[in-house]
Amino acid sequence: MLSKLMDFLSACWRRRSSDRKSSDVCGKKEGLLWYKDAGQHLFGDYSMAVVQANNLLEDQSQIESGPLSFLDTGPYGTFVGVYDGHGGPETSRFVCDHLFQHLKRFATEQKSMSVEVIRKAYQATEEGFLGVVTKQWPINPQIAAVGSCCLVGVICGGSLYIANLGDSRAVLGRTVKATGEVLAIQLSPEHNVAIESVRQEMHSLHPDDPKIVVLKHNVWRVKGLIQVSRSIGDVYLKKAEFNKEPLYAKFRLRETFKSPILSSDPSISTHELQEHDQFLIFASDGLWEHLSNQDAVDIVQNHPHSGSARKLIKVALLEAAKKREMRYSDLKKIDRGVRRHFHDDITVVVVFLDSNLVSRASTVRGPPLSLRGAGVPLPSRSLAPMELPGPG
Repeated sequence: MLSKLMDFLSACWRRRSSDRKSSDVCGKKEGLLWYKDAGQHLFGDYSMAVVQANNLLEDQSQIESGPLSFLDTGPYGTFVGVYDGHGGPETSRFVCDHLFQHLKRFATEQKSMSVEVIRKAYQATEEGFLGVVTKQWPINPQIAAVGSCCLVGVICGGSLYIANLGDSRAVLGRTVKATGEVLAIQLSPEHNVAIESVRQEMHSLHPDDPKIVVLKHNVWRVKGLIQVSRSIGDVYLKKAEFNKEPLYAKFRLRETFKSPILSSDPSISTHELQEHDQFLIFASDGLWEHLSNQDAVDIVQNHPHSGSARKLIKVALLEAAKKREMRYSDLKKIDRGVRRHFHDDITVVVVFLDSNLVSRASTVRGPPLSLRGAGVPLPSRSLAPMELPGPG
């Protein structure tokens, strides 16, 4: 009898232990925070965290490591995507569902990774979402005013590819040989008209429109509507046939337009990874509103690998609370929706680089990794209030 009881208790313990392990595979949740403190990609460790502020999470993110094509011969590597949606979650969710699959398809055709593969993947994703808008326009016209920033990093064959639309940011932490300090190097240009060079770019692209960028409520916006100049989606500012009734009046322009006002052409750069490159931080602009590049790099450098993404979010929330002269503990009690008045959705992915593994990139193999950042689901019996598309 005693032996049967011991067997039963042992089985329960094993099941609970297994449940704990399996739940950690997909990350953990604490209130509006989701995190995966530590995991392994092909070239080192990674850490990932998301904090929700909107009623519906508009940030989406993923890390994929292993095959970057549908071929057994490769290429192999690590893919990171951070998709900061605006006006609703539909575009960022679409990008998270489709961009990586398009990248694998084009890498299969080319049998390698390249700038061209990444650019084609972005283009196919944009065209795919345009198809969704076209199909849904008669029943859900407001989807034309939903869009997403799109930041991607691909580590493959000792090279790092960075592609970006919008104002998310990728920052590299690199050790300086002489001093041993770790410097922050921003790898992604931002497409936000708060930046003077971006405003100048918009004026040069639209020389016949003196009001292509206007200052509204002390914030620079494209046509007075949106801060980013490049995105996936936002079809109402790319195709005139979607800038009319029944789209809400606040999104309709008085004058028609012949060429797209916003662009979906990403900025793409290639970097040869060096042995002194320590880690990469990919994050939506919700983080960078509160932390400088160097602040973020210092935090990661001075913190254990495990939990580094969650640490960055905590410091950003501490700053957000400080700006509102409130306690961090009180900020954490504020629920989604209302929380957006204090900070944005924030997504952080920290990817550590083991120089030994990076240098052997062509021979490194490992179990495939596929993980998405997760928000807090709405209760199944509650209906979410309709989200009105915002300005960006």
